[in-house]
Amino acid sequence: MSIDTTPEPAGQPQDPAEQPGDGGADGEPPATLQRLWGATAPRRRGPKPALSVERIVQAAMELADAEGLAAVSMARIAEAVGYTPMALYRHVAGKEELLVLMSDAVAADLPDIPTDVGWRAGLEAWTRAQIEMGLTRPWFLELPLSAAIPGPNRVRWLDQAFGFLREVDLPADEKLAVVGLLAQHVLGETRVHVESRRAAAQQVRREAGLPDGTPESELDPAALAAADPYADFEAMLGRFASPATYPHLFEAFAAWEGTTADAPSDDDIGFGIMIVLDGVEAYLRRRGALPADDSGDRS
Repeated sequence: MSIDTTPEPAGQPQDPAEQPGDGGADGEPPATLQRLWGATAPRRRGPKPALSVERIVQAAMELADAEGLAAVSMARIAEAVGYTPMALYRHVAGKEELLVLMSDAVAADLPDIPTDVGWRAGLEAWTRAQIEMGLTRPWFLELPLSAAIPGPNRVRWLDQAFGFLREVDLPADEKLAVVGLLAQHVLGETRVHVESRRAAAQQVRREAGLPDGTPESELDPAALAAADPYADFEAMLGRFASPATYPHLFEAFAAWEGTTADAPSDDDIGFGIMIVLDGVEAYLRRRGALPADDSGDRS
């Protein structure tokens, strides 16, 4: 991921409270954390400023949606909102802080999931919603780990997950570990889908002689499906896995007759979530933590 090389304005404040990584005076939280949680000092009286943190973050997200995270810079955002880069620094300390704010803003829309569906159905829908969010905004995967500071929107998602686990008899730290496991699955699953889609789209553009910037929506869906790096992966293994070099793969695929009627659906995302939640359920059952009315019937 590229790094913004826009120079800091010469008149940048040197107050420690204005630096994204430092705490404020008298033990106050860092300015970035305060802005993230909307805990900055009250605005002075007078007309509402035309430029705001919210507008800057929105412009940054729109730029990332259109051109990817690498296109996001203070200079480009200033151009988009019609201000100079100097004006942006009165609201956001720099690109590092902007990425933190974007990381939380992308999670602004909490999924509408009924609260009475049970712990497993609730977490299944919750996990799928996160994957779908990542597929819609793949630049989210490119945000650095340093930008993953928990903000109000992301904590609302966490609170929703804890709501589904309310009747599960586990201590808070173990519930947090379960939710963290699902979050790790989200990142891995989403990345595979995003990278596979990008690779397929690039191959289709190249074979069709199209410019690299041709939108994916303008590409042939059938060609995209055929260009998926994992398309017909099973058939490839069955053909090339020789018994001498890959004896276990050969043994398994020699007896494989293709997908059967009782095989899992083509919903790869749903299959992955199901397997992870099967493991979570086995752990909860071993811990005696399942609600009394949980029969374990998933049919």
